[in-house]
Amino acid sequence: MGVYPELYVLRHGETVWNAEGRMQGTLDSPLTERGCAQARRQGEILASLGLGGATHRFFVSPQGRARQTAGIVLGPLGVVPTLDARLREIGLGAYEGLTHADIERRFPGAYDQQDAFLWYDTVPGGEGFAAVAERVAGFLSDLDGPAVVIAHGMLSKFLRGAVLGLDLAATGALPGGQGVVYHLKDGAHRRLD
Repeated sequence: MGVYPELYVLRHGETVWNAEGRMQGTLDSPLTERGCAQARRQGEILASLGLGGATHRFFVSPQGRARQTAGIVLGPLGVVPTLDARLREIGLGAYEGLTHADIERRFPGAYDQQDAFLWYDTVPGGEGFAAVAERVAGFLSDLDGPAVVIAHGMLSKFLRGAVLGLDLAATGALPGGQGVVYHLKDGAHRRLD
């Protein structure tokens, strides 16, 4: 496990495609009303901690759902985040835009004998875990102080797993969630909600 600055990690709020059970990956859909409420809650959490541009740097994935979340979370704090392409969600190749039922119909057996987390590494034409881990390592190596990151579900797991020094199985077992903030400091990980 490396030594990293303090981090606050947020996943974007619920999107239309999340609600429909569609795979997003590199594609996008807007936040639902619930997703906007989740983002407002994340903003309240950060405000209660006194976080701002003077104490932390702020980074966001360039994807629309993360940027929409960042606008809601950070607008009241008067913070403009830095876009970082390394924080984009894992590419899901042939499965992007499809529901689980669509995937099973088009790719029979896609879920057979598959761990729910490891499945993401076997997507036809997908980015794969090695590429995501490389992006995350590059992002972390460039951090020079405390930061807030607004990104995606899988990206959040890989980011937190790297900071905590976890193997792949433990990374996959990390909790997720929208509308919450994960705080990482001195090798400790806690959920704020």
